[in-house]
Amino acid sequence: MSDPTSVIDDLREESEELDRLVAGLPPQRWSLATPAPGWTVAHQIAHLAWTDRSALLAVTDADGFHALVEKALAAPASFVDEGAEEGAEAPPGELLARWRAGRTALEDALRAAPPGARFPWYGPPMSAASMATARLMETWAHGQDVADALGVVRPPTDRLRHVARLGVRTRDFAYGVHGLTPPADPFRVELRAPSGALWTYGPEDAPQRVTGSALDFCLLVTQRAHRTGLALRAHGPDADRWLGIAQAFAGPPGRGRPPREAGS
Repeated sequence: MSDPTSVIDDLREESEELDRLVAGLPPQRWSLATPAPGWTVAHQIAHLAWTDRSALLAVTDADGFHALVEKALAAPASFVDEGAEEGAEAPPGELLARWRAGRTALEDALRAAPPGARFPWYGPPMSAASMATARLMETWAHGQDVADALGVVRPPTDRLRHVARLGVRTRDFAYGVHGLTPPADPFRVELRAPSGALWTYGPEDAPQRVTGSALDFCLLVTQRAHRTGLALRAHGPDADRWLGIAQAFAGPPGRGRPPREAGS
């Protein structure tokens, strides 16, 4: 049984890092466009607050969460955008306070969850550790959008190990949302961590392999950067196909990001 303590601790640190990035922004900077089409800095924080609230419902009120799922099924193409749009209309101070309160309540609920508990989600049910991992992945990914909008380069940390592991574990999901049959055999994935450590997944003798930067792998599986600009290498046709469709987040296939122009 996985102990969620370390990933919950890392989720808190990841959230606090993004909080420091936006807390001192003047109101007009919250309206800056981010790389996500139609989303400002405010939309990004509003989305995190909205999803934290959804996760809190899943952990503490299954019936309330199922009612939320029904709303999502009624408007699958617009549900997420509508949640972000509604939150982004609030004054920045109010939105920031809402995000802080929601993520703190979720952290407390995850820490209090009984061992072995599983909670409903938009995909398969999740353990407390899996829920915290998914929230960390989203917090880091949407934080990257905010950093890009502000022109800030965030030093990567080894908290990315949670995102990288999720990216590996969602390989078959990525194939499935594209209507493809996943390969029968596991891949070998070798990633160089920000600390310099080597993170490895899968059997050493697997013929299909992915190697490269852990940061770039995380940017790829969260679709925050186009593959052509990343230090990742696929060894084998199946591994190459995966890097073209990789997706660590729930929902339909993402649109991804276009290649960066020269000099950008």
